[in-house]
Amino acid sequence: MTEERSGANILVESLVRQGVEFVFGYPGGAVLPIYDALFDDERIRHILVRHEAGAAHAAEGYARSTGKPGVVLVTSGPGATNAMTGIADAFLDSIPLVVITGQVPTALIGSDAFQEADTIGMSRHCTKHNYLVRDPAELAATIDEAFQIAMSGRPGPVLIDIPKDVQIASALWHEGAPQRRNRYTPFVEAPAAEITRAVEMIAAATKPVFYTGGGVINSGPRASALLRELQAKIGAPVTSTLMGLGAFPADSEDWLGMLGMHGTYEANMAMNQADLIVCIGARFDDRVTGRLDAFAPHSQKIHIDIDRSSINKTVHVDLPLVGDCAQILDQLLTEWGGRNGRDLTEWKAKVEEWRLRKSLSFPRSELAIVPQLAVQRLFELTKDLDPIISTEVGQHQMWAAQHFHFFSPNRWLTSGGLGTMGYGLPAAIGAQCGNPDQLVIDIAGDASIQMNIQELGTATQYRLPVKVFILNNEWMGMVRQWQELTYESRYSNSYSDSLPDFVKLAEAYGWKGIRIENESQLDDGIRAMIAHDGPVIVDCQVSKAANCFPMIPSGASHTEMILHGDIVTGIMDDHAKALV
Repeated sequence: MTEERSGANILVESLVRQGVEFVFGYPGGAVLPIYDALFDDERIRHILVRHEAGAAHAAEGYARSTGKPGVVLVTSGPGATNAMTGIADAFLDSIPLVVITGQVPTALIGSDAFQEADTIGMSRHCTKHNYLVRDPAELAATIDEAFQIAMSGRPGPVLIDIPKDVQIASALWHEGAPQRRNRYTPFVEAPAAEITRAVEMIAAATKPVFYTGGGVINSGPRASALLRELQAKIGAPVTSTLMGLGAFPADSEDWLGMLGMHGTYEANMAMNQADLIVCIGARFDDRVTGRLDAFAPHSQKIHIDIDRSSINKTVHVDLPLVGDCAQILDQLLTEWGGRNGRDLTEWKAKVEEWRLRKSLSFPRSELAIVPQLAVQRLFELTKDLDPIISTEVGQHQMWAAQHFHFFSPNRWLTSGGLGTMGYGLPAAIGAQCGNPDQLVIDIAGDASIQMNIQELGTATQYRLPVKVFILNNEWMGMVRQWQELTYESRYSNSYSDSLPDFVKLAEAYGWKGIRIENESQLDDGIRAMIAHDGPVIVDCQVSKAANCFPMIPSGASHTEMILHGDIVTGIMDDHAKALV
């Protein structure tokens, strides 16, 4: 069936054809034709955010928790610029988004018209691809290709800029599938000879480590299952980047925990002493490697990644395997067959020695709740509910990564590459939309939560029972920690002098507010949060001077970690805190 339709209507029909459930957006003049087309269409649910950055982060949370692409709809000019941080965040963390931006009419482009911005130019370096659509007849095929690019290969954001006159103009709409151009065909399988060589390298290793990343999760649940199957055959210990948590179960005896700047002692030492590192869906980020010339000096390296540009970008590897994680893990399993792995008893005994350092231990205090303990109790009291956890960015993010444990993919949502404060609340909202029956908790800091705190209204409007658990230490905690350790405790602009009353703020937005002031209130406060069937903010007032350890100082190697007790970090009493 073929009929004449407006560009805006073609856009909506194309989104429906892609199976889009939610669009996260904010209206404005340059997208009013699209909003009019959405007005009485019940097939797509529009989530009205309070800021366009919130739209992008909510779409990220939806995508990361469901494995489906997130869709963003914003207007031209400030609508597009406000969304750009979320787009850059999705680009660095390989999150599939399709971002639709309005643009001034075609004839006005380049004239500095009202709310005009060069959205294509701005987004060129933080999207996988972008389009300026000048003909409504091109819309259907463009949208179809945009979703293919966003989801195929290394996932990421794709932006479609649509001038207002293109939204209003009409073109023929075909009910059948559009003629996709198929210009994007990433490699998904590695050559057989390379798979054979990889298996030989793994079979010969006496101290192997699997170093996993977000690529395993992005590849889908099958990749995580294949990783577990391959590890069971080989027996190598497994570590993960911040973005890869959940791909391998945290209750496995071979789980090393997260590696890198705030990773465990055993993970970092195993990477340093390994004779073979099998990197699966990670990119040797600077937060993982530490000082490059001292990174894994004795190991051969296999790098599995679908993005060819990530190979040898920072660390030279001996064998690159370019392709999809799930596909290559399947190839490795097939090639491995029924062979027996090497006896790794000696290697695992060494790992156990490193574990005995108990690098995630922390001092307790009678004066205040220790933030690490708060996260531990949150984990213990919610783990049976299989929650989805988002975070903001800072100390609380690292404490959550260290002390909250994950057993399945798509349960951990955080901003890794860009480190975007304000990510967690809208990401939790997006995750709650995609997982309406699941417990979703944003573990937040008192500074980060204020970056997009207006999105409390979004959760209220759509009756989303999101929980926000604030570790309130009254500081920009990670900034304060670096100032203490690196800048001789010159705390320049890192103390939050006028925090809101988070309980009253919660109530003002129609949320339930709970305050936890001492350790005796901790478990009951968490239980009350879980029991409430609507959105909740918990203001958990924690020690103001706690630092996040382990820590590899900037420019140091994996063997130069700082653990609790290596330096005086102390939990200051109230008088000392006031003096600071």
